[in-house]
Amino acid sequence: NHKSTHNTIINSIRKKLSGLVNEGDDSFPNIECLAESLGQELGLSKESLEKLKVLSSIHDIGKISIETDILNKVEPLTDEEWQMIKKHPEMGYRIAMASLELASIADYIISHHERWDGGGYPEGLKGDQIPLLSRIVSVLDAYDAMRTDKTYRKKLSKEEAIEEIKRNAGTQFDPEIARVFIEVVEK
Repeated sequence: NHKSTHNTIINSIRKKLSGLVNEGDDSFPNIECLAESLGQELGLSKESLEKLKVLSSIHDIGKISIETDILNKVEPLTDEEWQMIKKHPEMGYRIAMASLELASIADYIISHHERWDGGGYPEGLKGDQIPLLSRIVSVLDAYDAMRTDKTYRKKLSKEEAIEEIKRNAGTQFDPEIARVFIEVVEK
């Protein structure tokens, strides 16, 4: 019963998120599959692997608090709109903490836009201060975003996306996770 309720909640969140950002549901199986492969290569425990798979598909849950017009805007965001977008990790944290089903991944949700070099948000965490699962999702999310058509740009090729991950290893991304991720994607 517990597993069924958990799956129902996760699937409802995925459906809502896919509708918000004009992306199909097909993105979620792809990112979960990549998350599982990457997590296995990194030697994650079974429990951490399960958290990573859920986290990979609902880390942006806080976006449900942002107007759809802003999420799908073609023109550059205003400073005010960008500040609203940057609040989604905190909103996601609050939503997750309000659910017994999701509370165990709340700390990872709030940290998924932190950067290895400390230039991320919302707290400006740096390096190993960023939880491991958040560092993994950061790479997964960036790759998925680059490989998906957006309202404001066409998707990048696999090769272009890999080059972008390489270019940002050590600044935006944990360099070791980026290295292993590239190995997984190239297999």
